[in-house]
Parts: sequence; structure tokens; C-alpha cells
Amino acid sequence: MPHENDDEGPSSSSVVQSFVDAVPGATLVCDPDSLAVRAVNERAASLFGHDPDALTLMGITDLGATREAIDGEPVDRKLESGTAAGGSTRFEWTVEPGRGDRRRVEVRAHTATMAGRERLVVVVSDVTGRARAEHELRTQQRLTDAIAATVPGALFHLDANGTLSRWNERLITDAGYSGPELSGRPLTELVTDHDRATVSDALAEVYGSGTVAECEALLVTRSGGQIPFRFTFGPITDGDGDVIGAIGLGEDLTESTLRAERLAVLTRVLRHNFRNDLNVITGFTEQALASVDDPETRTQLERVVDTAARLLRVGETSRKVERLLDERQSSVPLPLSTAVSEAIDSLPDDARSTAEIDVAVPEGVTVSVVERFPEAITELVDNAIRYNDGERPYVRISAAALPSDSWASLVVADDGPGVPPAERAVLTGDENQLDHASGLGLWYVNWIVSASGGSFDISESKHGGSRIELNLKLHDRDGNR
Repeated sequence: MPHENDDEGPSSSSVVQSFVDAVPGATLVCDPDSLAVRAVNERAASLFGHDPDALTLMGITDLGATREAIDGEPVDRKLESGTAAGGSTRFEWTVEPGRGDRRRVEVRAHTATMAGRERLVVVVSDVTGRARAEHELRTQQRLTDAIAATVPGALFHLDANGTLSRWNERLITDAGYSGPELSGRPLTELVTDHDRATVSDALAEVYGSGTVAECEALLVTRSGGQIPFRFTFGPITDGDGDVIGAIGLGEDLTESTLRAERLAVLTRVLRHNFRNDLNVITGFTEQALASVDDPETRTQLERVVDTAARLLRVGETSRKVERLLDERQSSVPLPLSTAVSEAIDSLPDDARSTAEIDVAVPEGVTVSVVERFPEAITELVDNAIRYNDGERPYVRISAAALPSDSWASLVVADDGPGVPPAERAVLTGDENQLDHASGLGLWYVNWIVSASGGSFDISESKHGGSRIELNLKLHDRDGNR
């Protein structure tokens, strides 16, 4: 049965219906003057959710959720003006099928002569999926732009070849180049010749392994200036997991570098004067001790010597702390037995000779720690000996793998007076400003353990002294830490 409603004869109707049925897409034929629907095919009826006969009783503008196209221009005007003088038009429109769900469609219309009369042929394609994807993309784009505008650094996107494709205003400000000058420029061209290999190696790690990489390099500005930068790169992957680009973040280190340099100079000067003056105090005090017989005076002078020695150790610990903070820490596999052996060998001769050190560390317990971990054990054992007033201080070092199969415990216990509350407070954040120096050694141990991904706990030992337990991650032979 032909789906046409006009006053033309059956022959004319058959020709028009045969035409729309032969078109592979959803098609309607309308009167070019009234825009009344004259014929539809089954695909159009399915798209609009109406019976074909019902559609031929409607005007084409009745099929829309609104009478305006997506760009706001009336649909009837688009059809009439676009197809005038044998032309064609193309636009997008929101329609509301009979089943009630709105759809985005693309409309392509042109005039054609059929059965001796001019007709308006309208082909409609459902583009709802594409429109939703574009909407989501625009939403993501706005989110990305908002993040890029608020990030306190240079944020940029590199394509598969490592060239700049997008960036925020901060990169333009820092580098001094305009947008067109940055477009398509390899990132390696923005750093010094000396640092190009460093940046290239970091990017090769990202593109090759799909991992995050960091490096520091000097950014060369358009005017020839150099800015110390820390770059962080992360991979962008496609649906198959293949790396197709990278996201980068650049941090201007000028202020922090200058501050660090000034602090380093100040620290070296203060430490040098501190050490020299304490050596002078120790020397003169020891000379005074050699010439004094009064017991009370000797006790006082010995306290001066002990205090000076303690302050010298604080200075040495501060030097080690500074060195630790300057280094980029990474974990390495280390057997606990080896770490303990190195720690004991590093003890001062007077500490080893005056104390009894009991070691119960099994072979085969390997943990993932920073390279300076043995220094933490040395600090704990040395403190346990030095702050013990007994004739022969006792220290026990024990270790075991924990039942969790992913952690190990290392315990340093002694029979001394225990860790003073002021020093324990250093680790809880409750310390008083005057107590900072006394807890510096514990801070050093805590930093090393924290950098290794472990934890630190202080309690009382069964010998009445302190019991310090370090919980450490076992090394995974598969490379996972």
C-alpha cells in the first residue's frame, strides 16, 4: 500500500513511493510549498516512531521537539531557503519520536522532479550517539581547560612524537613563546643542549614503559634566559593500552633552588663554626681537667666535655639529615642480616668495645629499603649504648618475617633508661621547640624508615630500656614493592 496522501493519481503516488522505498536511509518526500509529508519509507517510520500512514497526515515540522534547528534557525526557513532554485541544505535538529525519547538527527534536503512535479526529498540520519560523544568531549574539554588554568605550573600535552600540541598559559608565560611558536615544537627544543638527553630519556621511559618519569632540566626562554625546571611526565594510552602521547607538568624551581643554595651556604658556615668552636671548648676543658683535683670541679668539667661531644654528634647527624633530604630516594633490595652487619661495623670503636651486642637476625629476610637504611640501625644502636649509664650496656637486634608475608620486623632493644618523653614527642609532633635537637637522631631514623615505606614504633623492652621496632616491606622477587 503506498504511503502518500495527496490528490494525485495512483500512478504518481506509486512512482514517489517506489522512490523512497529504494533509498537506503530514512527518507520522506514532502510538498515543497506546504512541507506536508507525502510519502515515507519504513526506515523513516521506524526512526520517528509513527505509523507510515500517520506520518503522511503530518507536516515535517511537526516531527521535531522544537521548530528550530540546533543552530536556532527555524526548520521551515532552512528547508525553503536552502532548497530554493534547485539547491540543497543540511542541518541538525532534535526530533521527538512517538515513543517519547528525543533524538538528534542530521537532515539533508534537496528538490527533485518526480512524476512531473517538484518534490522536496528529505533524508534523515540518527546522529544521537555522535552528538552525545561530542557533548561528553566538550564537557571533558572544559574540565581539562579548568584544570590547566588552575594548575600552579606549566601543563602541556605531547603527541606520539613528543611534540607540543596543547598547553596552558603558564607555559607561555614561562617560556616566552606565543601559542603558534609552541605548536608542533619538540619539547627537547625548549631545554639546553646539555639537558636534552635527560629529557629524552625521561620521555623514552614514558613512551616505552608507560610509566611516570621525572627529570630536572634548564628551560631556555625565547629571550635566551634559563629557568631551572622539574618535569613530570605521564603516559596517555588508547583503548588497547598503547601509549599515544604524554601529559607533562613543569615546575619552576627558581625560588626553591635559590633558597636551597642560600640555606646550604648558611648551613655549611654555621656547621663549620659550630664544630670548630666546640673543638676549642673541648680542648681547653680537657686541659683544665688535667690540672684540677677538686672532685666537684672535675665533675662539672666532665659534663662540659660530654655536652660538647653530644652537640658535635648533633652537628654530624644534621649533616647526614641534610644529605638525606638532598638525595632522591629509591628503594633497593637489602638482606636484613647484611644491613645489621654494616650498621655494627659503622659503630665508633668506643661504642663497640664497651657494649654487649646480641644479634638474632636470620639469613634470607630481604627487605625493600633506601640505601641509607643501615645508617638508621647504626643510629639506634649508638644511641642505645651512649645513653646507657651501665658498666656494659646491652643491646639486642632481632628480626623476623611477619605472618602477613609482605612485611618484616626489625627490633632494637636495650637495658638503658629508655627514650625520654621529649624525644618520643618528636615523632608525634608534640615536641617543644627547645627539644628539637635531642630528637634529631630519632628524626633521622624516622625519615629513613618512612622513605623506605615502613613504620616506626617505640615501647619499653623487657630489660627495662627502650624497644624500637621498624616494620619494613619485604622485597618482592617479582619486582613489586
